[in-house]
Amino acid sequence: MNRLLPALPCLSLVLLAAHHLRYGEVGITVAFLVLAGLVWTRLGWVRHVAAAALLWGIFTWAQTALLLVRMRMAMADDWTRLAIIMGSVMAVNFVAMAVLTGARARKRYDASSERAPYQAAAFIVTAVVLLIARNKVGFPILLSDRFFGAWSWGGLQIFLHGVYAAWLAGLVIDPNAHRMARPRLWAFFSAVFFLQLALGLTVSERFLMTGSLHLPVPALIIGGPLYRLEMSFMVFLFLGTVILAGPAWCSHLCYVGAWDDLASRFGSKKTSRPQSAGRWLWIGRIVSLSLTILLAVGLRLAGVSWPVALALAALFGLGGVAVMIFLSRRRGSMIHCTAYCPMGLVANCIGKLAPWRMRMDDSCTQCGKCARSCRYGALEPTDIARGKPGLSCTLCGDCVPSCRQGSMGYRLDIPGLRVNPAAARGAYLALVIGLHAAFLAVARV
Repeated sequence: MNRLLPALPCLSLVLLAAHHLRYGEVGITVAFLVLAGLVWTRLGWVRHVAAAALLWGIFTWAQTALLLVRMRMAMADDWTRLAIIMGSVMAVNFVAMAVLTGARARKRYDASSERAPYQAAAFIVTAVVLLIARNKVGFPILLSDRFFGAWSWGGLQIFLHGVYAAWLAGLVIDPNAHRMARPRLWAFFSAVFFLQLALGLTVSERFLMTGSLHLPVPALIIGGPLYRLEMSFMVFLFLGTVILAGPAWCSHLCYVGAWDDLASRFGSKKTSRPQSAGRWLWIGRIVSLSLTILLAVGLRLAGVSWPVALALAALFGLGGVAVMIFLSRRRGSMIHCTAYCPMGLVANCIGKLAPWRMRMDDSCTQCGKCARSCRYGALEPTDIARGKPGLSCTLCGDCVPSCRQGSMGYRLDIPGLRVNPAAARGAYLALVIGLHAAFLAVARV
């Protein structure tokens, strides 16, 4: 019977595909058909994602039924049979969802079952973020919508990004694998970001987010809106990310920070321990943030033209590259991100609103091995003695596998809620990986 268990969920997903095809949503149609095929596999995360899709399907059928019944009533036609048919479809959809959440389904979908909830969560985070962005942003945010028409293939692109997130979450759930994969994934994201910039400059403006060029300097996330006196998509993207995932922006999602990480790794072999920026962790970024705000406001009030402002921003960006080459590389530490970039300080401070924390428990022997893997200067001897990283911690997680006692780990700091470190880490990575996959679709210049 386990072989036939996916039959009803598969049928329900095919019906949802047919429903969306009727409205010309080809991408979503293909996505549902692919998911219908995946339910015949034994992948644990597919069970959770398919159940979530069927839950969404119940609301879709209910909304459609209400609309059709109202139309029949407005035309004074009989709507009883229609209501019975739509009610039956919703009932089948509900039973299919119940099948996937039952005990037999848990036994059948046993591939990577321990990682499956986090993989499914990463998929759902990606899909939700992209669906919200697609519906709320005033321009086509997805490349598939730009090149192939709105509401055509965007649904499939969202689905594929979700599959990528699920695969990636399963890969990095192991702390050692995450430490190895994080810089590569970060560099991959940065490469995609700047590749689209290059294509936007040389091939088509449709590769640019708004169809016009914006300088990719992180300081402009705050400086640009102050100079223009108007909000930008990047402001909401940055703030939303930091409030949700804390300072993970600076270790997983910043398109320039990946360069600093790469530069610091070139120099790390020359020192047994990354040499942090010391007191400049605070002084440098406070000065940088203050200058960014004052210059942006001052240039606006002085009526300085945008080419001059753009040139100053470009000089600031080039200065950051110089810091990476001459300081980060030499010291084996991310000096640009921890002492030069103003957005790092903003992310660290606002990131306190998020519930994610890195902590050490009582088993810590203060051996200092965790400090050797920290490139953000967040594990100085005083920080280790306090049992928690300093403000410059970005929750990168590189320190977790370096602790042989297992005392270093993620915590979910919500009053009244106790979550073990492993579960907190899994939930955090699901969120960050989901955002990473979503950013690959929307984070462009």
